[in-house]
Amino acid sequence: MAIFAYRKLSVYQKAVLWVINVYNLCKRFPLAERFALTSQVRRAAISVTSNIAEGMSRSSNKEVLHFLEISFGSLMEVQSQMEIAQLLNYITREQMDALDEKTVEIAKMLSGLKTAKKL
Repeated sequence: MAIFAYRKLSVYQKAVLWVINVYNLCKRFPLAERFALTSQVRRAAISVTSNIAEGMSRSSNKEVLHFLEISFGSLMEVQSQMEIAQLLNYITREQMDALDEKTVEIAKMLSGLKTAKKL
């Protein structure tokens, strides 16, 4: 259906896989973090895909850009939180490096989509 056109976006598809990856990494966090860092990271991660979907449903480019900006901000929020998790030894340096690569790719794709919507 055309109403779910956001699902066809490569950035959305990659972001969904990224969210799953983040969730799996959060499983490594201590139980004591369940209501703190784990909860915050998961909410921010879901916000990335949610805001892509919401933004792409808007009729004006200004609104689309607004939600893409929120998505980008949430992406960076998760990255910051996962850096803290790595420093606390909840995840390994290698896991963080792999997440960094995926995050950069999604960030570039979001930037490209924002540029296309500005034209």
